[in-house]
Amino acid sequence: MSESAVARKEELSFMYFPTDYRWSHGVLIGLNAAPWGGAEIGEVNRIGLRLKDHVGDDKAWFREWAREAETVEKAGRAHLAAGQTATGAKMLFRAANYYHVGERFLQPKSEGLAAYQRGVDCFRDAARETARPRIEHVEIPFEGATLPALLVHSEGAGGKRAPAMVFFDGFDVTKEIQYFKGVPDLVARGVACLIVDGPGNGESVRFRNQYLRHDTESYATAAYEWLAARPEIDPGRIGVMAISLGGYYAPRAAAFEQRYACCIAWGAQWDYWQIWKNRFDRLDAGGAPSLSVPWQHLLWIFNVDNRDAAMKKLEGFRLDGVVQKITCPFLLLHGEGDEQIPLTLAQQCFNAVGSKEKTLKVFSREEGGYHHCQIDNVSIGVAYMWDWVESVLSPKA
Repeated sequence: MSESAVARKEELSFMYFPTDYRWSHGVLIGLNAAPWGGAEIGEVNRIGLRLKDHVGDDKAWFREWAREAETVEKAGRAHLAAGQTATGAKMLFRAANYYHVGERFLQPKSEGLAAYQRGVDCFRDAARETARPRIEHVEIPFEGATLPALLVHSEGAGGKRAPAMVFFDGFDVTKEIQYFKGVPDLVARGVACLIVDGPGNGESVRFRNQYLRHDTESYATAAYEWLAARPEIDPGRIGVMAISLGGYYAPRAAAFEQRYACCIAWGAQWDYWQIWKNRFDRLDAGGAPSLSVPWQHLLWIFNVDNRDAAMKKLEGFRLDGVVQKITCPFLLLHGEGDEQIPLTLAQQCFNAVGSKEKTLKVFSREEGGYHHCQIDNVSIGVAYMWDWVESVLSPKA
């Protein structure tokens, strides 16, 4: 990349590593968890400084994030042992996020599974010591097995049944990372949140051999029915949302499981087969498409060993003929400068959505949230979504 091109990219967003989109995007995933207790700016900066001479070396990425995670985890567990539970829990939450951000780029995944599990354990132990919000680790029955999930309880319900959002992951994130994308703010508004590692994500794919599938409604129905059976949840006010590739999951879920009361696509999708066709064409031509993880991640979550097999699996990941069936209130958020999914596809998807009550929010460079899933300003995206959820699900009614 030329110096002028690098300078231009720096003008458009915070690029910690100006020559590497994926690494800069990864730093922001770690860093933008800070408002909700998932990161400390100084700790993330220490990681970045140690990595500045190793850009593109994904094993170095894993090593330095895991190194910081271990340091923070050790300190957190020392505080717990001393009875300083609040401090210890805060540190373990940060360690959990660092372990998972560090593991994301590894291929093969076997090299990082122990660190990933430490992240899960840190989060679980921190949740156990945290009174607000109350976080419950749960299992969602699904096709003779279960899907791991976090039920983050609503606050201020006053004994009444609360509304809730089911929150699915994207292409390459985890329920623990998802928690640090504003969920504490949502539950403070009186809306519970069930964060699910669906097939192809998080623990489900790493430890349970549950691979990505196009029929999102199968496990979205399982999540809805489990949540609707909870005595503290109002079954008539359960919505569904997901991020990034979740811009496919959530609309698909709402289209075929119409008991969902609303739907948020945090980032658009339309034809995921075509997206990957374009990416592979660019790779074959010697280019570098803007990806959040190495392209081999696609093979792993489908449990296939070649690109042709993955492309065959992707044939089902199309929303034309699907979103037209959505009838509930629908919100689509997209960044004007999204380098992974063009804004034109967001508009195409939105135009096709069948809901009578639908909203498209496009974030501009000037206001922030300009990039993929508002990675450059997650707080602004979160605030917009939770305002909308309040207006639709009426938690204070």
